Amino acid sequence: MYHKKTSLGLDENVEAILAYAGIWITGLIFLFIEKDNNHVRFHAMQSLITFFSLFIASSLVLVIPVFGILLSSLITFVGTVLWFLLMYKAYNGELFKLPYVGDLAEELTFGESFEENDK
Repeated sequence: MYHKKTSLGLDENVEAILAYAGIWITGLIFLFIEKDNNHVRFHAMQSLITFFSLFIASSLVLVIPVFGILLSSLITFVGTVLWFLLMYKAYNGELFKLPYVGDLAEELTFGESFEENDK
């Protein structure tokens, strides 16, 4: 499988997995430093939206007595599963889009769908 290089000189699958590795923080970092590779930019945006949203949701539900801790734990568990899944898919070179979040990531990154940009 051939992977295009990125502006950092890494293979795109390596840089895509790194965009997820530090949760939303590395997603934000790679949005700023990766200028050449749309595949990596998509994964960085999806990471930022997904994990920042889960972080906010998990923090907000903690204000609910007793039940909030359970909800926050559930959100953290789902986030962990998504984290491993997205890193696995990114490393294998897949443009795996989460429902809603993936479409939003495309729109914010490219202004249209990734498939339309590649035509």
